[in-house]
Amino acid sequence: MENKLRLEIVTPYGLVFSEDVDEVVASGSEGEFGVLPWHAPFLTTLKIGMLTYKRGSETGYFFVNWGYAEVSPEKVLILADSAERSSDIDIERAKAAMKRAEERLKEAEKFDRARASVSLDRAIMRTQVAEKRSVK
Repeated sequence: MENKLRLEIVTPYGLVFSEDVDEVVASGSEGEFGVLPWHAPFLTTLKIGMLTYKRGSETGYFFVNWGYAEVSPEKVLILADSAERSSDIDIERAKAAMKRAEERLKEAEKFDRARASVSLDRAIMRTQVAEKRSVK
């Protein structure tokens, strides 16, 4: 790999993505981080967020639902609870989930507030990622 980085995204259901890219940006639990080829190794936890990669003039987007990132000089391995390519997200379904979560938060005494809050965060991020389609 000449000046490329292997990005692999894995969920409990299997390999979601495995390609050589130029750059990766992800949402770590301590904040957003970017990785270029030959980056110093590190391991971090991920929060609900967007993962962006660049390959030449193409930019790709994924929704990532919690997990871990292992960075080495030639590879970024994402182990996530779930991950979806932006083009695979049903935006109407994500918006409906957001509306349900908002309604549950209004009735916090009937529902688990923490769970409803996480559901809202997930629905908001899925909607944002769905609106960002891959650009070439």
